[in-house]
Amino acid sequence: MTYPELEHLRLERRGPVGWLVNNRPERLNAMNSAMRDEFAVAWRALDTDPEVRVIVHTGEGRAFQTGVDVAEIAEDGVGMERYRESMEEFDVHFTAWHCGVAKPVITAVNGLCAGGAFHWVADADIVIAASDAQFFDPHVSVGQVVAIEAIGLLRKMPFEAVMRMALTGRHERMGAQRAYELGMVSEVVDPPERLRDAAQELGETIARNSPAAMAATKRALWGALEMGLTDACRAGAKELVSLWGHPDQEEGPRAFAEKREPRWAPPESGAVPGAPD
Repeated sequence: MTYPELEHLRLERRGPVGWLVNNRPERLNAMNSAMRDEFAVAWRALDTDPEVRVIVHTGEGRAFQTGVDVAEIAEDGVGMERYRESMEEFDVHFTAWHCGVAKPVITAVNGLCAGGAFHWVADADIVIAASDAQFFDPHVSVGQVVAIEAIGLLRKMPFEAVMRMALTGRHERMGAQRAYELGMVSEVVDPPERLRDAAQELGETIARNSPAAMAATKRALWGALEMGLTDACRAGAKELVSLWGHPDQEEGPRAFAEKREPRWAPPESGAVPGAPD
């Protein structure tokens, strides 16, 4: 599959792992309006590529991502107003969750991760970080409200840790080890230069599993965050039964009995419940 040529993002595939790389290193991968629009194209391209089983998202250079491009906002005479309607309607399309990506998504944080970058930390299925990664949220330090990203982080981190980061702004940074202790990331990679290799290895490990089963698992677990316990379990039971009769349900036990790698049915793209419409 040929990926679209994008100005600020780079798409590539290594075996079963598709890579989305923030590629604006001269601005620490800050998101300008053009980059914002490119994300929807990038996620769609990787989610619909039948050769891709897992997606890794990382950054080029010394930052994963540093939020919105504050220089663009300050200098172009439009500022944040260009985003007013999309935010008021919550019609946004720059994370995998926003775009309803069905495939497993790993965020691999290199270097600085600041402000709006937490969208991709909160909305990924798995997050790993280089040992020299630094996390901070400067929104209140530049007169902006901390909201959507931090609300997403509350699903995986203690409330006070998120609130402290929100209120200290650019004046306090969290290291990778502390992020691990608080549950923001599930692995710290040392030395930092091994981050992409570690992400590729993790992606290849996940890619060995049934694409259909993983997509249904994502729907069940992400959907559970939108519901109470009983409703979530009822919905999860429907996802469980939905795979009964699927070719992978027969292939998995057969491969196990025959002591070989399974030959899964190709992945299908599909929306994750709870994602914005």
